[in-house]
Amino acid sequence: MKRILALQASPRNERSHSRRLVEAFLQASVAEQGEIEVVRREVGQGNLPAVSEDWIAAAFHPEPTNRPAPLQAALALSDELVDELFAADRLVIATPMYNFGIPSGLKAWVDQVVRIGRTFDFLPDDPASPYRPKVLGKRALIVTTRGDRGYGPGGPNAHLNHADVYLRDVLGFIGIRDVTVVAVENDEFGGLAFADSYRAAERALAQLAQDF
Repeated sequence: MKRILALQASPRNERSHSRRLVEAFLQASVAEQGEIEVVRREVGQGNLPAVSEDWIAAAFHPEPTNRPAPLQAALALSDELVDELFAADRLVIATPMYNFGIPSGLKAWVDQVVRIGRTFDFLPDDPASPYRPKVLGKRALIVTTRGDRGYGPGGPNAHLNHADVYLRDVLGFIGIRDVTVVAVENDEFGGLAFADSYRAAERALAQLAQDF
């Protein structure tokens, strides 16, 4: 059975366009493909902590299998999130663009998951290529909403896009390089421009639901 890990990163609930689009996509995927398990992880409601001094000490402990109990406890949530990612076949991220980047809750998830020894290895004896990704064989879908327009490749605001571009880079770093982005633009403008962009995203997601 295929397992989808779905991250909801918007602080908004019913008013969130990215949340609504991904929920519709997940329902369509189950309807189209049948045997799918969906694991939902809420990261947009302020429920994920930032990494702490103990977290850092634990993650970089010289003997990972022999950490003191307090340090091991500092990684408990990180271990849970990493295990959740490894158990999934697909990763779906619903996120708005905030100030050209991602919401703090999603960044907290990234910081908890991108971890030496778990999702990547560091080999100092190979200075030409010291990083080894460990999260292999997975696909990712990023559904993002933007207030303005032109943040896609080649657009006039593409240089300001530190949201899905960053996510593509950081996912690739740990080994998830098959990444699809579906974006809705013109949220702040509304009207026909936003409606057209939203409908285009709905069509793209309906197509992806058949085989993602």
